[in-house]
Amino acid sequence: MNLELTREYISELRAIIEARDDKAALAMMNDLHPADIAEIYQELNIDEVKYLYMILDPKVASDVLVELEEDDREQFLRALPAEEIASQFINNMDSDDAADVIADLDDLVKQEVLKHIKDIEQAGDIVDLLSYDEHSAGGLMAKELIKVNENWSLTTCLREMRKQAEEVDDLFYIYVVNDDNILTGIVSLKALLIATGSTIIKDIYEKEVRFVRTDTPSEEVAQIMEKYDLVALPVVDSIGRLLGRITIDDIVDVIRDEAEKDYQMASGISSDVETTDSPLRLSRARLPWLIIGLVGGVLVAALISNFEGDIKLNPEMAFFIPLIAAMAGNVGIQSSAIIVQGLASNSLGLESTFRKLVKEFFVAIMNGLILSLLLLAYNLIMQQGLALTYTVSISLFVVIIFAAIFGTMIPLFLDKMKLDPALATGPFITTTNDIMGLFIYFLMGRVLYDVFAVI
Repeated sequence: MNLELTREYISELRAIIEARDDKAALAMMNDLHPADIAEIYQELNIDEVKYLYMILDPKVASDVLVELEEDDREQFLRALPAEEIASQFINNMDSDDAADVIADLDDLVKQEVLKHIKDIEQAGDIVDLLSYDEHSAGGLMAKELIKVNENWSLTTCLREMRKQAEEVDDLFYIYVVNDDNILTGIVSLKALLIATGSTIIKDIYEKEVRFVRTDTPSEEVAQIMEKYDLVALPVVDSIGRLLGRITIDDIVDVIRDEAEKDYQMASGISSDVETTDSPLRLSRARLPWLIIGLVGGVLVAALISNFEGDIKLNPEMAFFIPLIAAMAGNVGIQSSAIIVQGLASNSLGLESTFRKLVKEFFVAIMNGLILSLLLLAYNLIMQQGLALTYTVSISLFVVIIFAAIFGTMIPLFLDKMKLDPALATGPFITTTNDIMGLFIYFLMGRVLYDVFAVI
């Protein structure tokens, strides 16, 4: 069932909640996916959300909690005692989801929740996962998986798999380990189905298996899964012991978060924010880059004032200041965006920095020629002076080449410095190109205008 969230639906649900009609409330959510229920909760206050949670099946309630935005989840959990969080939610979650939920809690509450988890093994798994960096493979993995020993017979294998399957919601791969729990390969369901009961696993499993270590960055994990079309990826420690697995749903979250972060950074927003955040938090995230833009504007004004004499002599040059600044910024953004995209997807390959610069240089020459000739034709048609026509067209050509090279170099430099190259697509590159573009324009105007005026 697809949820169509309307004011009428929310009003009816609120009336049912006010009447404390458990049966009617459950009926309204009975066929909904946990993600849809989480969307409903965003429209309700904390007391209404708490009521609905308490009447849901614990497993469904846990799935809904995982689907909530972090801020909404944190606000809801603050209203519950630690014992209730553990019994109502954590006990019904996979280890990776439970670790994500607990990680958002205050330290004291976190310790209390862990104490109230009945399954000591589950509590231990969660503590292990909390020790990893959240942006690493260890922070993404879940402990629940199905593994078999390479020395087991098929009969033993099937018996042990049935036991393990109770803890696993989705079965993607069956991992094969040796007596030391070292990952040695995977065995397919087809191989198990056609084998006889006395078959030994090491005779039918596939030895080629892709894996990541616990300290592998989450972005690299996403690239591996995308490149090899994997729906799950095993995680091992430094000596190859199988610790857990990462599933595709966790990687989708990583890709989405990275895309949102890069988009916000490219837009001049310095931290992760949501539309529901307070005005103070939203302002704090936007202000740093706006200040950089303000400083850039002041520098542009100072630059123009330094060429005030040239503008007085040739005031018509001022007409093209916005055009030069806009083209410099746009070209720089295009070049940096291509490089940032290549770095993010790891598609730049082994191509050297010099070759990338050469390629952008030739692209800039082609684009610069076309745009400069178009501007030249416009000025000739509009019967602008030949001195202004040639000066503006040549200046635009040079500015485009500079902006393209600069826009290519900055993200590559940031990447070498282990900084996020997405910084290069934000107001920084636009402001810098504005300043340098106008400087080139005025400098060339000073040199060329008089030459073409004589001609």
